[in-house]
Amino acid sequence: MEMTSMARKRSFGFIAAALVAAGATVAICCGEAGNSLPAQAGVSGATSRPLDVLSTAKPWLTAIPGGPKALRGKVVVVNFWTYSCINSLRAMPYLRAWSERYANKGLVVVGVHTPEFQFEHDPARVRLATRQLDVRYPNLQDNHYAVWQRFANQGWPGFYFIDANGQVRDYRIGEGDYASAEQLIRKLLAEAGHDPSSLPLASVKGIGIEAEADWADLKSPEAYVGYEKAKNFRSPGGLRKDVSAGNAAASLPLNNWDLAGKWTVGREFATLDGSAGAIRYRFHARDVHLVLGGPPDGRPVRYRVKIDGAAPGRDHGADIDAEGWGEVKEDRLYQLVRQRSVTNDRTITVEVSRPGLRAYVFTFG
Repeated sequence: MEMTSMARKRSFGFIAAALVAAGATVAICCGEAGNSLPAQAGVSGATSRPLDVLSTAKPWLTAIPGGPKALRGKVVVVNFWTYSCINSLRAMPYLRAWSERYANKGLVVVGVHTPEFQFEHDPARVRLATRQLDVRYPNLQDNHYAVWQRFANQGWPGFYFIDANGQVRDYRIGEGDYASAEQLIRKLLAEAGHDPSSLPLASVKGIGIEAEADWADLKSPEAYVGYEKAKNFRSPGGLRKDVSAGNAAASLPLNNWDLAGKWTVGREFATLDGSAGAIRYRFHARDVHLVLGGPPDGRPVRYRVKIDGAAPGRDHGADIDAEGWGEVKEDRLYQLVRQRSVTNDRTITVEVSRPGLRAYVFTFG
């Protein structure tokens, strides 16, 4: 999901280029600074006919008025996103603003929901997420990465800027640099004969979970819980694939985590098997999020969050109260912490007293 800023900027292009050249599908969520990459034509395997790709893709969760053929002659922004990715969520205010501001000037924003986790394949869940996020522009479900691969996309969020002649003029991977992206949109609209100069630039300020990250004081990268991508696990005995076990570590260095209680660690997530358990992470960030899911029976799961062993108080996130209590009712990203004071190294503990809870990934802001 997120990568720390400087390391991401240095490594992203080399990793992505190597994997694309090898024919692999690159799938990472990218944070601040919105890597502005070379023109799309320079990416091996990328489509030169993006509107043709969209015209044959399906299913559409929110249809394009007039159908995909109505995109001909329009300026189009294609956004690859997934609803559990905090980087995708923080981009939403800008996409909504562009769609609303420039629709009458010939702009169409198209979302392509390409899932990271298995639960995000469910159309009902994606539709619920789009309603909760107030996403009104057209959205396509790309469960099998067909559109992703035709665009040679490399991460979430991905932005592709298509001119009125159907050519990709530029693309960006990751958050940030929204002012220059909007200037590009305005340039493409002017070229198409729809001069937007009478309109001021959009004034956007994300609120709640969509608020911009505190990049200057963000020192924690994402941390996956499933064994496929897990790092820095500190429970004694290490991370054991598909084994039900977990004991808290004696101490946690920064950006390390552990499990307490009986957990089975699968490829994507860890599941609590016992009647009580906890997951801890030592972090340095304003915000802490955790992607969570409930048991198959659909019953809500209560959990409690502590920061350095105490209730979070005024530092609670949107999905818990000041005492730290929250409830998993659906599979999604939960905001557990938003610190209102000085950011220091701290330990978050998520305590659960019912089996079946699934933990996927910590992300920060």
